[in-house]
Amino acid sequence: MRRPTPPAPPAPPKPAKPSPASRHARRVASALAAAYPDWPGGLGFGDAWQCLVATILSAQCTDARVDRHTPALFAQWPGPAGMARAEPAEIEPYIRSLGLHRAKARYLAASAREVMGRFGGQMPATLDEIASLPGAGRKTANCVLANALGQPAIMVDTHCIRVARRLGLHNLACPDKIEDRLKGLLPRAGWTPFSRRIIAHGRLRCAARAPGCAGCPLARLCGGP
Repeated sequence: MRRPTPPAPPAPPKPAKPSPASRHARRVASALAAAYPDWPGGLGFGDAWQCLVATILSAQCTDARVDRHTPALFAQWPGPAGMARAEPAEIEPYIRSLGLHRAKARYLAASAREVMGRFGGQMPATLDEIASLPGAGRKTANCVLANALGQPAIMVDTHCIRVARRLGLHNLACPDKIEDRLKGLLPRAGWTPFSRRIIAHGRLRCAARAPGCAGCPLARLCGGP
């Protein structure tokens, strides 16, 4: 007797079509990729701890300026173990010209002690854990995840907020909500390169007060200032 033919397996569900907002975001990401194909990101560092330090120091300061001072700082305290034994007053001379140097020195010493005590000397590798370190927060944590740990992340700084709003990607005020919005619009694998490129666009062309709209490679996608 011939065995009955088993029923064919059900067809996999078709992937949902991206929303109009998501399609617009992907067009923006493609235009940014064409304009900044090899943009590597900013700060110099050797590992995740040094990335955390450099990112904390970059608050209200340019990456180039931070990079002029971190080599001497990292030569003195290359990792959290040494910096955990330092007093903020010992750190201050290395970062004095970076702005807010006293507060930043306190954050670095306290973060080093947290890493050594709470995390056994190993840099944490999750968003919430990194964000919980003194002086860090969510933006800094995403920078460490993306730039040092190779994890997809959306880095929401003032450039990202401004440029993404002009490009019609959000109309929000809270950075955390902007991060969630952008994550929902873009494929996860594209989060980090999109972040780097939109920040580059804000730094190099789409300034706050005088954006270089003439000849801008994203002009056709932009609502303008």
